[in-house]
Amino acid sequence: MRVLFLCTGNSCRSQMAEGLLRWLGGSVVEVASAGTDPRPVHPDAVRAMREIGLDISRQKSKSVEPFLGRPFDYVITLCDSAREACPVFPGAAKRYHWSLPDPAAASGSDEQRMQVFRGVREQLAAQIDDLLAEILEGFLGKLAELADPSQADASPGEAL
Repeated sequence: MRVLFLCTGNSCRSQMAEGLLRWLGGSVVEVASAGTDPRPVHPDAVRAMREIGLDISRQKSKSVEPFLGRPFDYVITLCDSAREACPVFPGAAKRYHWSLPDPAAASGSDEQRMQVFRGVREQLAAQIDDLLAEILEGFLGKLAELADPSQADASPGEAL
């Protein structure tokens, strides 16, 4: 499964999503992130992920252009402006939009800003859990079909 996360700067939301999905999806998912107007990875995004034991400090911000024409099973935009500017990815089986606030725009004390980053991280984790459940359901459906082609329309968990 190939997943691409897109946001404007590829500095916060999409970087955190990439790190989370890489960790939670393991070898089942190939994940990348990019931005329509890339900026350096935000240090508070790195801090928020480090709090849960994930190191995204080596991830680099990337432009969406190198990914054009590459096949993805899922293309997921994480902000409204990226949704509007998102190029077409031929062959992308599914396109989702998860409208999340930009934590880089948070103001206040260091702790108040980190609370915003943590909130976005938790929203991403919940969405990614749902995405992984969908991916797993698809895999189980394919396995059921391989085991018994007459059950191609049976849903996972349904008696074969």
